[in-house]
Amino acid sequence: MTPQPASTAERPRVGEALPAPRPVSFLRTVRVELRKMVDTLAGRWLVIVTLLIAVIIMGSFLWVTSDERHNVVELFQIVALPFSILLPVIGVMAATAEWSQRAGLVTFTLEPRRWRVIAARVIAGTFLGLGVVIATFAAAWAIGGIADLAGLNVTYHVDGWPLFGLVVLLLLSVIQGIAFGFLFLNTPAAIVAILALPMVWQIGAGLSQRIADLTPWLELNTAARALTAAPEMTGQQWAQLGTAVAVGIIVPLAIGSWRVIRGEVK
Repeated sequence: MTPQPASTAERPRVGEALPAPRPVSFLRTVRVELRKMVDTLAGRWLVIVTLLIAVIIMGSFLWVTSDERHNVVELFQIVALPFSILLPVIGVMAATAEWSQRAGLVTFTLEPRRWRVIAARVIAGTFLGLGVVIATFAAAWAIGGIADLAGLNVTYHVDGWPLFGLVVLLLLSVIQGIAFGFLFLNTPAAIVAILALPMVWQIGAGLSQRIADLTPWLELNTAARALTAAPEMTGQQWAQLGTAVAVGIIVPLAIGSWRVIRGEVK
């Protein structure tokens, strides 16, 4: 039997343009951005140090107050203050990695649609922050179990609203860090700005009553504090949270996204 020649129907002809490659899926972009956040030495160690600090704080608190009764949610709430400082730094580094390491040219060559990179980085940074929060709560549960075995009085009753409010508060701090990272496109400047801004508001509120009246409406940390203070927020507190999110997250993120989309990558 005479062999038949291979079909050339799918072969491009000489001079014919090759078919365009399939675009990168958004889910893959999110996975790549999430992996890039923890693949770098600085990003990986920042997450590790954050978790170690949380474990040390919770363990030290139980050791100092060994005669008192504790709850695992209380242990989790103790690390809220250091987390409100460290989690925005994770967000800043997630947003400024391409610009501080001069790798933006590679990223935007592989994915020319910059708005997709921005959206993927916001989602990936939020997932990373949520992962750190979940890991910390799991550590609080484990430390509480160890303390219970050691004879300390630890309960496991979980009140849903304070826990939910604290998680939302910490995630907002991560997203604000991402927004400031895009706004400045410079890691040190963004970190200084996001850490100094609450102190500036506190100083201003102490000097002027008008600034003190505006602080709950414009300063995100102050407005979001109501999420953990009471089981039900009033309409005014929700309005304050909405305006603070708009001023502290949406506006910087919009300006920063415009800078990334319109900026020249070198």
